[in-house]
Amino acid sequence: MKGAVIIATLKKKLRLKTDKDLSEKLGMSFPSVQAWKRRPAVTSRQLAELVFRANRAGADNLQKRAIQPIVEFFEIEGADSKQKAGYEIFDVKELDGKVHPYRSGLKAQLLDHRGVYVFFDSRGQAIYTGKARRQSLWKEINLAYNRKRGDVQKIKRVKHPSRKQEFRTTDEKARQIVEYAVPLYELAAYFSAYQVVDGMINDLEAMLVRSFANDLLNIRMERFVRQRTP
Repeated sequence: MKGAVIIATLKKKLRLKTDKDLSEKLGMSFPSVQAWKRRPAVTSRQLAELVFRANRAGADNLQKRAIQPIVEFFEIEGADSKQKAGYEIFDVKELDGKVHPYRSGLKAQLLDHRGVYVFFDSRGQAIYTGKARRQSLWKEINLAYNRKRGDVQKIKRVKHPSRKQEFRTTDEKARQIVEYAVPLYELAAYFSAYQVVDGMINDLEAMLVRSFANDLLNIRMERFVRQRTP
């Protein structure tokens, strides 16, 4: 078989348009790809070498893009959602209505990628971790930010009246310090987000949850893929 036929078939199979794209995909130099195209016949040994190169390049590419930080310890500035039905972790617009370039770019990245994320409290301690596999990191992070946590997240505080009434000192009205369930948006001060290849998202989330089982406020103890029931 001619080298040009193999190169053309590989580009079609890998959905690549140029020889340069193919050279990067296979971990070969561009001149090497051109040399392959000029070969009148390819031996079994040469074909085996090409397969070996492609396999090694695939492993290298996976290592490079398996986990990539998008943002780390970004301060949360809770803002009303567009429908004012909940909160978003930050607003891309400033008080004067202008779009903030950094926050706008960050939101775009979170909308474009899937992966895992971590919420931290004001001390920088991790309090919750989650994954975004079926929808974007932006959507999943904001859903978790507003999610009701039941009795999992509690803090002790006093419930003060929200209606307009005269203030009474504790001498006149005793208010007990009791436990109240609080949503994540009352506790989270920072978040980190990581782009993760699809096949690793579930296991990476499971590793984080299980590694910090006594610190995180996650309800479910995630399992690794091989431990899950099919």
